[in-house]
Amino acid sequence: MNATPEQIPLCNGSDLKNGGEAVPFDVVYCGQTGRGFAIRFEDHVYAYLNRCAHVPMEMDYQPNRFFDSTGQWLLCATHGATYSPETGECRGGPCRGGLVRIALTESDGVVHWHTSHNLKPIEF
Repeated sequence: MNATPEQIPLCNGSDLKNGGEAVPFDVVYCGQTGRGFAIRFEDHVYAYLNRCAHVPMEMDYQPNRFFDSTGQWLLCATHGATYSPETGECRGGPCRGGLVRIALTESDGVVHWHTSHNLKPIEF
């Protein structure tokens, strides 16, 4: 088995706007299928597992919408927990810990997410 992380093409960098809609993607995290989401905040790209740290359920209040009305915080629509877009750290509301971060890079106009020992793409 290859221990080197893979870079999986996710989207064009122009698909992510500061404080705008996320780009979702499917993952296998710790053996379970789930969803990840990528965002842009202050011109940097970030990605997280779409799972609230309070109760493990998806956070978006509308498909691919995670930012609050100010565009400064990620918000769990069910519990009201707020998270830092830069770190995934809980900043308010009911949470236990922070969001699970997924490594991203952006180069030559393309955003890639990176696998790890516990995070893989869904294989068909």
